[in-house]
Amino acid sequence: MNHSSLESLLQKTSPVDLLRNSQMGAHVYPVVNAEYTNWRDEQHAWQNACVLFDQSYHMTDMYVEGPDALKLLSDLGVNSFKNFGANKAKQFIPCNPEGYVIGDVILFGLEENLFNLVGRPAVHNWVQYNCETGGYNAKCTRDERAAAQKGPLTRKAYRYQVQGPNALKLLEKVTGSPVPEIKFFNMGQFKIAGKTVRALRHGMVGQPGFELFGAWSEAAAIKDALIEAGRDFGLRLVGGRAYSSNTLESGWIPSPLPAIYTSPKMKAYREWLPATTWEAVASLGGSFYSKNIEDYYLTPHDLGYGPSVKFDHDFVGREALEKISKNPKRTKVTLVLNPKDVIKAMATMFEKENRAKFLEFPSAVYATWPYDKVLKNDKAIGISTWIGYSSNEGKMLTLAILENEYAKVGDEVTFVWGEQPDTGSKPTVEPHVPVEIRGTVAPVPYAEVAREAYRGH
Repeated sequence: MNHSSLESLLQKTSPVDLLRNSQMGAHVYPVVNAEYTNWRDEQHAWQNACVLFDQSYHMTDMYVEGPDALKLLSDLGVNSFKNFGANKAKQFIPCNPEGYVIGDVILFGLEENLFNLVGRPAVHNWVQYNCETGGYNAKCTRDERAAAQKGPLTRKAYRYQVQGPNALKLLEKVTGSPVPEIKFFNMGQFKIAGKTVRALRHGMVGQPGFELFGAWSEAAAIKDALIEAGRDFGLRLVGGRAYSSNTLESGWIPSPLPAIYTSPKMKAYREWLPATTWEAVASLGGSFYSKNIEDYYLTPHDLGYGPSVKFDHDFVGREALEKISKNPKRTKVTLVLNPKDVIKAMATMFEKENRAKFLEFPSAVYATWPYDKVLKNDKAIGISTWIGYSSNEGKMLTLAILENEYAKVGDEVTFVWGEQPDTGSKPTVEPHVPVEIRGTVAPVPYAEVAREAYRGH
């Protein structure tokens, strides 16, 4: 049968079955090399020297422009928009009417009435739908990520991050002047290779640095200048393998499943979304399994965004979040997996049968939305959403969301690795048996430098 929309797909199958049987794997990081040197040294450089993340290809950009652009964003975002405008940025977090997260992206204020959303496409789709159907005097212009393009690859803008303890020295050299004082998540301008570059003060792994962006036609000149200037400061280009693991140290969960599949108030949106949309073809995986898709939905508090929820404006989901915010049920933590248990699971690779799910290094994520269960005395107490290895810490880490009473630092829990049998078919999942791995609850962000850098922001 020819399905024209996400809603028409869901008339024939459940959301869980649709996503559990998706043929897509983890979110891809195209075009950039998997490794430029080796992922261990690339990880090491973001804490000890400096790195260049080329983010020009894997994220969707969307420009929202017009007299009602800020009102549109304010009507959808849980964040405050007081004093927000040109040369400012923020984490933009929209929710469904029941208060569950649709996604999160970085929102850039470029000019008065001109904004840019950067990240995974679930948020862009929701904003565009509301812009087109809500009577706003605004328009949305998309710049699709490389994986969604057909024909010759082109983007409107390049996007580079220069991060690490030597990042500011590198930028001083490449610009020929001291780096100006720019507040966290505010923007300024640099001159590099004779080109004007916009710069967001950022810190992806808790280290000082900037996110640089500008016209696509100038991308090569800017990158070459950064690489040349970085030779004196231990600059390393970071490939796709290491890039996807940096979040283990910074604590950002990049993979909330969009809470769009069941709300009656969002039926028109699901009818608007095509059957080929990212929300219809992306994959759901992991040892946590429920037939009810709503059990996969997350609140802003689950993701650590509770302090960002501000009731100083009306927005979709406000009434529900006012109730949720009074008594959040879960807390985001890091789990440090027991090395002996990890090695025991890996040792099964040398057996012919009864192997554990393969643990890829440095990121072991194999689905677009990974959801693994966490237990305490055989009781389900939460989920893990991201797993991988930090060479900097010498640990296998996961980012987890636990019931509050089990989120005490130092407590031991059990992480279940591998798919529950007969819950889906994905090309990234080989025959295996689920295994239990002990984990110790630790702070988030796990890296001490990241905890200090993000404090107060």
